[in-house]
Amino acid sequence: MSEFQLDARRLLCPLPVIRTQDKVKLLDVGDQLTVTCTDPGVMQDIPAWCRINGHKILETQSGEYEYIIRLEVGE
Repeated sequence: MSEFQLDARRLLCPLPVIRTQDKVKLLDVGDQLTVTCTDPGVMQDIPAWCRINGHKILETQSGEYEYIIRLEVGE
Protein backbone atom coordinates (compact mmCIF):
# COMPACT_ATOMS: atom_id res chain seq x y z
CA MET A 1 0.00 0.00 0.00
CA SER A 2 1.24 3.45 -0.96
CA GLU A 3 -0.14 6.90 -0.19
CA PHE A 4 -0.69 9.57 -2.82
CA GLN A 5 -1.87 13.19 -2.88
CA LEU A 6 -4.03 15.02 -5.40
CA ASP A 7 -4.37 18.80 -5.37
CA ALA A 8 -7.74 19.68 -6.89
CA ARG A 9 -7.98 23.15 -5.34
CA ARG A 10 -9.51 25.94 -7.42
CA LEU A 11 -11.27 23.39 -9.67
CA LEU A 12 -15.05 23.33 -10.00
CA CYS A 13 -17.38 20.41 -10.60
CA PRO A 14 -16.92 18.07 -12.37
CA LEU A 15 -13.12 18.53 -12.58
CA PRO A 16 -12.23 17.31 -9.04
CA VAL A 17 -14.05 14.02 -9.69
CA ILE A 18 -12.48 13.66 -13.15
CA ARG A 19 -8.99 14.31 -11.77
CA THR A 20 -9.64 11.82 -8.96
CA GLN A 21 -10.78 9.21 -11.47
CA ASP A 22 -7.71 9.80 -13.66
CA LYS A 23 -5.36 9.47 -10.68
CA VAL A 24 -7.05 6.32 -9.33
CA LYS A 25 -6.55 4.62 -12.72
CA LEU A 26 -2.78 4.88 -12.13
CA LEU A 27 -2.89 3.36 -8.63
CA ASP A 28 -3.00 -0.20 -7.32
CA VAL A 29 -5.72 -1.83 -5.24
CA GLY A 30 -5.18 -0.87 -1.59
CA ASP A 31 -3.36 2.38 -2.35
CA GLN A 32 -4.65 5.46 -0.57
CA LEU A 33 -5.32 8.82 -2.18
CA THR A 34 -5.87 12.09 -0.36
CA VAL A 35 -7.72 14.67 -2.45
CA THR A 36 -7.66 18.33 -1.39
CA CYS A 37 -10.36 20.55 -2.92
CA THR A 38 -11.95 23.97 -2.55
CA ASP A 39 -15.30 23.07 -4.19
CA PRO A 40 -17.73 22.00 -1.41
CA GLY A 41 -19.62 19.79 -3.88
CA VAL A 42 -16.86 17.19 -3.66
CA MET A 43 -18.15 16.15 -0.25
CA GLN A 44 -21.06 14.48 -2.05
CA ASP A 45 -19.60 13.91 -5.52
CA ILE A 46 -16.42 11.97 -4.68
CA PRO A 47 -18.08 9.63 -2.12
CA ALA A 48 -20.84 8.90 -4.65
CA TRP A 49 -18.25 8.18 -7.34
CA CYS A 50 -16.39 5.89 -4.90
CA ARG A 51 -19.57 3.91 -4.08
CA ILE A 52 -20.31 3.40 -7.78
CA ASN A 53 -16.75 2.33 -8.57
CA GLY A 54 -15.94 0.16 -5.54
CA HIS A 55 -13.56 2.45 -3.68
CA LYS A 56 -13.71 3.12 0.05
CA ILE A 57 -13.86 6.52 1.77
CA LEU A 58 -11.51 6.42 4.76
CA GLU A 59 -11.88 9.98 6.02
CA THR A 60 -13.40 13.35 5.16
CA GLN A 61 -12.49 16.73 6.59
CA SER A 62 -14.30 20.02 6.05
CA GLY A 63 -12.48 23.24 6.72
CA GLU A 64 -13.51 26.81 6.12
CA TYR A 65 -12.10 26.86 2.59
CA GLU A 66 -10.75 23.35 1.95
CA TYR A 67 -12.25 19.89 1.80
CA ILE A 68 -10.11 16.78 2.17
CA ILE A 69 -11.18 13.29 1.23
CA ARG A 70 -8.99 10.23 1.80
CA LEU A 71 -9.95 7.11 -0.11
CA GLU A 72 -8.68 3.58 -0.60
CA VAL A 73 -8.57 2.19 -4.12
CA GLY A 74 -10.79 -0.85 -4.58
CA GLU A 75 -10.84 -3.52 -7.27
